Amino acid sequence: MKLFKWNSEKNEILAISRGITFEEIVQRIESGTKVIETDHPNKKKYPNQKILIVDVEGYAYLVPYVIDNNEYFLKTIIPSRKATKKYIKGYGG
Repeated sequence: MKLFKWNSEKNEILAISRGITFEEIVQRIESGTKVIETDHPNKKKYPNQKILIVDVEGYAYLVPYVIDNNEYFLKTIIPSRKATKKYIKGYGG
């Protein structure tokens, strides 16, 4: 089982600004929701980051993270229309 951590202040900001929290993302991951792990597209700026693409009710949310001491430290949550088309709708999700 993966251990997830995040900044609690960032979590509060996300709840207000985007209507989703890290707890909701982790709950979906642990419940078996479709999740795709991929490299961060900007390796120069974010060399140690990867991205989780999480299906939230048919919409893709990008969750950049770093692995530190076997813990996934979640950075933010970004709703993505482009990823929804490519990863969720494209696979019949």
